[in-house]
Amino acid sequence: MLRSLSGLTTRGRCLLAAGVAAAVCATVLNERDLLRVAVFVIALPLLVAGFISAAKVRIGANRKLFPDRVQVGGAGEVQLELWRTGRLPTGEVLLEDGVPYSLGGRPRFVVERLPQHQAVALRYPIQPMLRGIQQVGPLRATVTDPFGLCEFERELIGHTKLVVVPRFVSLWGLPSGAGIGVGDDGNVRLHAGQGESDVIVRQYRQGDDLRKVHWRSTARRDEIMVRVEERPWRGGTTVLLDHRAAAHHGTGPSASLEWAVSFAASVCLHLRRAGHRVRLVTEHGRTLADAPGDGGDHHDHLILDALAGLQPAHERDVTNGSDPAEGQELIAVLGTVSNEAVHELNRFRPRGIRSLAVLLDTPAWSGGVSAPEHRAAATEESASLLRAAGWGVVVAGPASPMPQVWAELCRSTARRGTLIGGSL
Repeated sequence: MLRSLSGLTTRGRCLLAAGVAAAVCATVLNERDLLRVAVFVIALPLLVAGFISAAKVRIGANRKLFPDRVQVGGAGEVQLELWRTGRLPTGEVLLEDGVPYSLGGRPRFVVERLPQHQAVALRYPIQPMLRGIQQVGPLRATVTDPFGLCEFERELIGHTKLVVVPRFVSLWGLPSGAGIGVGDDGNVRLHAGQGESDVIVRQYRQGDDLRKVHWRSTARRDEIMVRVEERPWRGGTTVLLDHRAAAHHGTGPSASLEWAVSFAASVCLHLRRAGHRVRLVTEHGRTLADAPGDGGDHHDHLILDALAGLQPAHERDVTNGSDPAEGQELIAVLGTVSNEAVHELNRFRPRGIRSLAVLLDTPAWSGGVSAPEHRAAATEESASLLRAAGWGVVVAGPASPMPQVWAELCRSTARRGTLIGGSL
């Protein structure tokens, strides 16, 4: 009973207090008529509270998300349906749906009359600002009796999962020879004759062993070509995403990590839709998604879902015990990397297979100066080391358009790196 009384509204409590006061006055003045009125005034909120508590007004509800996957910065909608299943009439119903702050404001609705067995449709928009696996709910209802004397709260619906995927943009073009493990710019697959193992050849670089000069290709192309032993070819492209917390700067949706995740998502979807098998891995070689170049949107969802739930790693540096691309073409999206990390990336990487990197000028994300002449020395040194190891490198900052970064990456070669924009 005491639990039922806790649901009394201000009106109900005032009515109960007035009844008690009237009963005291009636007793003192010996007024029986006033005592009858006092008993009625006291009994009314008590009876209402007891009846509401025992009857348990039955309210049904349903929640739907349109769509169930939303891009960061995109627009979605939540649809609620509410109906009354019991015979007991209800008064005013106050609804409040639990929505994380990253999805927008917490919606509230007031339904004055709830019809029986007839759904009342309610809608509210959501606009996610952070990627992740978000939980919408629970939906709570505060139900008031028709007299407004008593109210009680009830949870109608629990949580509903909403996947907020990273923002991705449309890209154009492909790296020369992308997806086949070798490129057109001097990397040619040869079958040199019976008894000779498969080899790939490329242009001669300073320091190469002259004993590996491939004379047939040299004569045909009129430039020195060297032979590189071919690793077992597995096809496709590996996209490596550096998601170490120590490698990135900034917070929230404007952090360098979010730019890297968004760019990796754009590259993966672009390559897969171009018909290439895509393997998404972390800087430690852990596979996040492996999607073939054919099939429907299901494989796109695998990639986006893996990136949606990706959290920053706490490792301080890159550690690999093998080639992270497993002999495939590699496109790495890197934050701040040390000389040791560059060495770790190159230690098991064959020079005959294309290696491309987007190196983020991460100090620019924390408000640092990002002009080319003032870039962080560590970023410039890492870019130089990667280029010296045969990588095509593009340095990007927060103002770098992703399609332009990708276009420059497609045009980059092992000997040439490019900086996008005068002020990143």
